Amino acid sequence: MKEYSDKEIIECLRNRQSYVVTYLSNRFMPMIKLMVYQMGGSIEDAKDIFQEGLMIMLEKLDNKDFVLTCKFKTFLYCVCENLWKSVLIKRQAATNYLARNVNSEDEKDFTELLDNKLYETIFRDVFESLDDVSKKILALYWQDKSPMEISKSLGYTYGYVRKKKCEAQGELIEKVKRHPDYTRIMRSESILKNIVY
Repeated sequence: MKEYSDKEIIECLRNRQSYVVTYLSNRFMPMIKLMVYQMGGSIEDAKDIFQEGLMIMLEKLDNKDFVLTCKFKTFLYCVCENLWKSVLIKRQAATNYLARNVNSEDEKDFTELLDNKLYETIFRDVFESLDDVSKKILALYWQDKSPMEISKSLGYTYGYVRKKKCEAQGELIEKVKRHPDYTRIMRSESILKNIVY
């Protein structure tokens, strides 16, 4: 197999020469598979992460001012590792949420039910206040669609979807924190803790 220098790889990717993607897959996919596998993932997970990592690389390389300050292999590995860690965090959060719901289903008292209803109302109010694009992107994201799938589905660029998703999540969190009902709940919980403890 012909070896390519980092400079050649970058030029080929910028020019969208598909043979370099095959080269990168043959050369670096085993390394990504091993990393994902050692962190509890499957071969399919590794393939998805590798594809998403390459898309991020392309996005960065499309910026002519971008300068690679380490080996291409190292940069690709770091991008893929960070992507996989974020997937693991989301999966763990989903598992914890489900476990909480299952374990507490029989134990919920009336006040908990009221609180949950109120949280749902706050969330719905805040979600509806977002712009239409943010709502569509977040809704698809919560259905476990990847940024690549969302960009194809909505007709936006991959980079725009990732940026918009982060902005929308940030706006959602901030608006929830500022919601008058949410601040009231937080205040009352704080008072209760001081009384109990």
